[in-house]
Amino acid sequence: MTNTKLIVSHAPFWHSGDSLFKQNLNFIIALLPAAIFGILKFGAPALGVLTLAASSAMLWEVVMAVISKRKVAIADMESAVIGLLFGMMVPATMPWWVVITGTFVAIVLGKFVFGGTGGNPFHPTLVGIAILTMSWPAFLDFDTAYVSYQFNFTPLAPLAALKSQGPSALSLFSNFDLLMGNEVGGIGSTFGLGIIIGGIYLILKGYTRWEVVVSFIVGILITSTLFYVLHPDKYAPPLFHLFSGYTLLGAFFLAVENSSSPVYRIPMFVYGFLGGLMIILVRNIGIYPDGTVLSILLINLVNPLIDVIKPKALGKGVPNA
Repeated sequence: MTNTKLIVSHAPFWHSGDSLFKQNLNFIIALLPAAIFGILKFGAPALGVLTLAASSAMLWEVVMAVISKRKVAIADMESAVIGLLFGMMVPATMPWWVVITGTFVAIVLGKFVFGGTGGNPFHPTLVGIAILTMSWPAFLDFDTAYVSYQFNFTPLAPLAALKSQGPSALSLFSNFDLLMGNEVGGIGSTFGLGIIIGGIYLILKGYTRWEVVVSFIVGILITSTLFYVLHPDKYAPPLFHLFSGYTLLGAFFLAVENSSSPVYRIPMFVYGFLGGLMIILVRNIGIYPDGTVLSILLINLVNPLIDVIKPKALGKGVPNA
């Protein structure tokens, strides 16, 4: 009997033909518009946070590969993407030690604990952000983080502040302001137009499945419309939810991560719609102001159950088919 090692794992099983390096390089290219805008808006501290997040994530990748005696796969750039996304979701004033701690959690707990590339059931970046949110929520309070910043526009307050002030505060800002980044938030999560451009680029290149993106956005719009129609004096309009917070970053870059999202088409629609629905439920009913991080982690959790939903094969169950 031959000594054969069999590895059984959950999807994805399809392959586009590109290398991990090429895929991750295209993700970095797609993230650049929003990241560069964040650097221009928040200045040198933003550049420092982004570079520290990406470099420290790559360092943790090397350290864990050496400790676990695996091949060092830093050249595939996956850890760079995880770190860059992490840096784009935090304020420019984030202390250096918190950034390093966050990338440690993202790489070690979010990726390596589950076996490394392709084995993670959750998006590693979201694992890092979630742990920081529970441990040191003050560092992710954007209203406090930018209290000493002087902007050349009237920045829209973060979701937490607007949620406490009520819908009347929303009338001061237009959807165009939100789309063009005139809001307070993560370094690379405020420039909605840049995120959309980068996301469409990935869809056209075939690295992002449009089914997840579209159903995610549809879930947000339908659910928020229902809340707004029933209580327009209590809840924000649909486009506000779409263009504020981490929503667009979640739709185009976080919910679509290969290892934690479905492979089949119908499960993709279900998965994306549930993510959008959960965001609005958390924002309107829950205690968290944004809800994007929690919602995507929840649909990551149920992804293996969703991905078994497949249409019956043509002719199956039909006599003499």
